[in-house]
Amino acid sequence: MRKDISFLSDGRKLVGHLYLPDGDLGQAKPPAVIVVGASSGTKGQTPTVYSERLVQLGYAALIFDHSTYGESEGAPRCDEDPFAKSEDIKWAVTFLAGCSEVDPGRIGAVGVCGGGGFVPYTAVADRRIKAVAMVSSIPDLRSTLTDGFAGDWHDLMRVALAAREEFARGGDPQYVPFMPPGQQSVWVENGKKYYLTDRNPDQKWQNQTLLWSFDKMLQFSALDIIQLLAPTPLLVIAGSEAETLAQSEAAYAKAREPKELFIIEGGCHFDFYDRPEYVDPAVIRIDKFLRAHL
Repeated sequence: MRKDISFLSDGRKLVGHLYLPDGDLGQAKPPAVIVVGASSGTKGQTPTVYSERLVQLGYAALIFDHSTYGESEGAPRCDEDPFAKSEDIKWAVTFLAGCSEVDPGRIGAVGVCGGGGFVPYTAVADRRIKAVAMVSSIPDLRSTLTDGFAGDWHDLMRVALAAREEFARGGDPQYVPFMPPGQQSVWVENGKKYYLTDRNPDQKWQNQTLLWSFDKMLQFSALDIIQLLAPTPLLVIAGSEAETLAQSEAAYAKAREPKELFIIEGGCHFDFYDRPEYVDPAVIRIDKFLRAHL
């Protein structure tokens, strides 16, 4: 069963779905899992894919559009702000903690791609999250930018800050494509095969990022504090061929016990968004992990 829900995050209305297991659970309340998807993503994309599988395994699953994305409030739109997303996750946990249909003492979180950074970062402070799983994650946005994902990062900062100043003078917010045109890196070209094709289930998804989001992303790396996550258990899942494998391995290396690293043979980064041959074994491992720790 899927329920349409909403909650406030720093005064902004966030819109989401709560998936509940079918059937009579008696007096037992199911554990709940918050599923957080990719940077720029919406609830109708990867979060739906994982939630629909988790609810079949007996979990309640909460997904939502982050501030400035999808059906949720916030302006300017498409502001890829990792710190605001962390606050959104805390308020999602708060919603679950007050939800009569789930066990508030058994809340876990699964993050995919950028969500795989936002979730452990948040769970360091929010100990209501009892277990964290990262899937094909990008926890280190700082190094993603300084390694040249969007060109020279010094130039990018100058352009981003100029856009802030123009907006402050009354100009329109400025955007760049999340998936840029022209021939790009293998990673971006694989991303286009998801976002810019019929693999993307959200036809209202906008291929844009607020320009001054990039200075916020430069400041963000969950690797700075992931060692503080313990004793909250951590599961790191990655594909052996994923372009982001090194980031997953870095997160695992910096984290403290209890932690697990699970490598699935094959699969690029974006295959873990929706390809059953990679999503299914990831969910099986997540289920095993959550049953042990929730």
